[in-house]
Amino acid sequence: MERGKQTGTGNFILLGFTDHRDLQSLLFGLLLSMYLVTVLGNLLIILATISDSHLHMPMYFFLSNLSLADIGFTSTTVPKALRNIQTQSRVIIFAGCISQIYFLLCLDARTICS
Repeated sequence: MERGKQTGTGNFILLGFTDHRDLQSLLFGLLLSMYLVTVLGNLLIILATISDSHLHMPMYFFLSNLSLADIGFTSTTVPKALRNIQTQSRVIIFAGCISQIYFLLCLDARTICS
């Protein structure tokens, strides 16, 4: 059986939040500030539990583990969203989509198994 022509680009078109330029800059600023607060807050939790010897208990170990997982989850998807807003690009290649899904599933399995 002979295969016909297959014309596929291997790209996905992402639908953004809005097409208005001024709203996109506001959205970019809000998303960037929330991302930075999330990463810095979770890093502070991890550093606090590592540096203080009174916090070397299982409860704080799991809290720092959840903080690390939260950093991983947000760092998997938010930078691509920020890049798409900044560059007005709505395309993600197939390999990029698969890698995002892979890292999300690995982080999910890590969170469940720990």
